[in-house]
Amino acid sequence: MPLIELDLPTPKSLRGGWAAMAAVLAARGWDGDVYATLNQWLYHDGGGNWAGLRFQDQNRAVLLGHDHEYSDTYFGEAARYFEKEETDLLADAPDWWSRELDPPPLGEWISFIYGWDGDRWQRAAYDQRDGFEQVGLLRACSVGRTELLSQFVVDAPGLKGEPPDPRALSALVAADGDVTDAILKAVVPGWDIAAGVAAARKFLEADVA
Repeated sequence: MPLIELDLPTPKSLRGGWAAMAAVLAARGWDGDVYATLNQWLYHDGGGNWAGLRFQDQNRAVLLGHDHEYSDTYFGEAARYFEKEETDLLADAPDWWSRELDPPPLGEWISFIYGWDGDRWQRAAYDQRDGFEQVGLLRACSVGRTELLSQFVVDAPGLKGEPPDPRALSALVAADGDVTDAILKAVVPGWDIAAGVAAARKFLEADVA
């Protein structure tokens, strides 16, 4: 069956919000759930659900992950472990989708694999719910709205219980990883600004078109 085209933001469009969340969490001292390495961006919701974006070159990337509550797709070892029929998440996909899938970066199982070819996102054809929407990556990356990001900021000591300025949150996302001390301090005064800035700027290291 032909691959299914997906209406998702480009990797570059996800970078600003992903880096902003990493900056806030690292500044707070929670640097193990959302972060970047040289060729990968990671997101974990703290409850066992995760997504990772792995870059192969400037125009190719694979988005993979799992939601342990809402994923009805069973791939590889998960199918054998749970004694379920396997969902072939790589059916009719190009070979490069299957590179470096093991080990999964933040969890034991994989329930979705999406490929980015520099022009579009695609996935294999299947009818089961794969859990991507429930993982909440797009919400965490502030696609359209910054409410979730705001929730992690409200108890920053410098805010004195007041909600963060929405303009400051938007500026943090708009920095697209190129976060400065001033930009982050306007969002999380009183936290570890240096750690947050460093975490955000790690998202600039991957080769993203």
